Amino acid sequence: MTPAPSLIELFIAPLNRANLDYVVTGGLAAIVYGHPRLTLDVDLVIRLESDAAATFAGLWPPDDYYCPPAEVVEQERQRSAHGYFNVIHSDTAMRADVYLAGDDPLQAWALAAHVTRAVEGEQVRFAPIEYVIVYKLRYAQMGGSDRHLRDVARMIETSGAWIREETLHDWIARLDLGAPWERALGYVGRE
Repeated sequence: MTPAPSLIELFIAPLNRANLDYVVTGGLAAIVYGHPRLTLDVDLVIRLESDAAATFAGLWPPDDYYCPPAEVVEQERQRSAHGYFNVIHSDTAMRADVYLAGDDPLQAWALAAHVTRAVEGEQVRFAPIEYVIVYKLRYAQMGGSDRHLRDVARMIETSGAWIREETLHDWIARLDLGAPWERALGYVGRE
């Protein structure tokens, strides 16, 4: 029996071959920074240059993947904020949630300050741990989900030495995330 392909094989390797500017964030980054759990998707922040929409769309053969047409990718790329779409692998239903960087200063910082790790033979660009924490705090603040706060607590427990406290607290203050941060700290050491 052939093993199922991985998220790295399906979504990261093509981005590396195309030399596109991306970072992995979300659940897969939380796993790397300390919270093992199942995930069938990868969250990506990508910066596409003005001529890259067709290149991006061309990475995903239509017989194997759903990817929006290059025109839709370009429309999303032109948004100053919140550009978004999915790429889905047909056989496994694994997906990449693609967030386009636009003019968002936090996403620009994550792309510039990425951390590269070897995973499954690929050099994978991960968002810095501070970015992953801040985004999980944002999601917890918007939706109230404690899962994100528990992810933050596990990252603090496992990878706390990697956290640049000043950077993290600067983003927490800039984005008014003090309340979810305090709630996340309440989970540290509880599981």
